[in-house]
Amino acid sequence: MALLKPTTLKPTTGIGMTSTRTRERMLTRLREQGIKDEVVLSAMGEIPRHIFIDEALSTRAYEDVSLPIGYSQTISQPYIVARMTEILRNGKQLNKVLEIGTGCGYQTAILSRVAKEVLSLERIRPLVMKARGHLRTLKCNNVKLDHADGSNGLSEFAPFDGIIVTAAASHVPEELLAQLAIGGRLVIPVGTNAQVLMLIERQAKEYVQTKLEAVKFVPLLGGVS
Repeated sequence: MALLKPTTLKPTTGIGMTSTRTRERMLTRLREQGIKDEVVLSAMGEIPRHIFIDEALSTRAYEDVSLPIGYSQTISQPYIVARMTEILRNGKQLNKVLEIGTGCGYQTAILSRVAKEVLSLERIRPLVMKARGHLRTLKCNNVKLDHADGSNGLSEFAPFDGIIVTAAASHVPEELLAQLAIGGRLVIPVGTNAQVLMLIERQAKEYVQTKLEAVKFVPLLGGVS
């Protein structure tokens, strides 16, 4: 996996619907929606969501909606990004985190601000190229991004303090459970028609599963394209 090198590709500030003030309104809404982790909220405020989406959609960048990013994929709504990150962090310092499904790189960028090291896998090559550009713009130098099938995780770099999956699996993959460190957390949407966000915590002798809330994600697919 290649470590990103810093460069400047896009402006990260804007006016109107892409301004810092608009981001602050998003943070107010996230707090009202129950997000309490100030480390996560700080990351959400720092990372400009509008650079991750097409310019034609920039006026909707900070609305609480998912938006298309091409290739039948979406960028998750801010609440879901913040919620999954807050659950993964659990108020603790994260060292090494694995993300399955980089997409455009927005969730990856948020993770880069709350973890020491982020490894991220994306199966769609054009999205890998887009994400690399975005992450370089933001100088997310602690991210390693690879074009690969993430459905089996990344065992050669395990164990992970946290694993986050940004597509819905039909079941909780055993391969990902095995790659969690003791005390580690897996946050994953599970289901086909009806999906639920799941938290799986690895303890010394068992895994503890908790159903959290209904969600809607694109399906987790194998292979690369």
